[in-house]
Amino acid sequence: MKAIEGLSKAGVPVTLLAAPIIPALNDQELEAILESGAAAGAGHAGYVLLRLPLELKELFEEWLETHYPDRKERVLSRLRALRGSQLYDSRFGKRQTGEGEEARLLAQRLQAACKRLGLQPNRQAWALTSELFRPPAADGRQLSFL
Repeated sequence: MKAIEGLSKAGVPVTLLAAPIIPALNDQELEAILESGAAAGAGHAGYVLLRLPLELKELFEEWLETHYPDRKERVLSRLRALRGSQLYDSRFGKRQTGEGEEARLLAQRLQAACKRLGLQPNRQAWALTSELFRPPAADGRQLSFL
């Protein structure tokens, strides 16, 4: 959290990203993570669900079997509930947050915690601007920070 404090004190907008959220394993820590980040000076917050593309599904199942055999089926069941009966959904906008009732409840938890802590949810609150853009120098020199 020291990095958040330093950036925030320097005037740099800080977004706290809780990731990866693994249902039935670490999702209960979301609010505590946001509280710590808000106390350190973060202004925005978001989360990303565990992503399991390609062979990572099998590796994750093996890891669960080794480290959390008592929770394995519950974790996998909740991941499937977030991803339309699959362990992974590659669709943009769905792969990070999921869909369905489980995803809606997780998003509501984020929203409620952000409201309570004075955080803006996700980066969508930022206004994009090209006002400070400067074309690179024609001679190929390194760009200035000003």
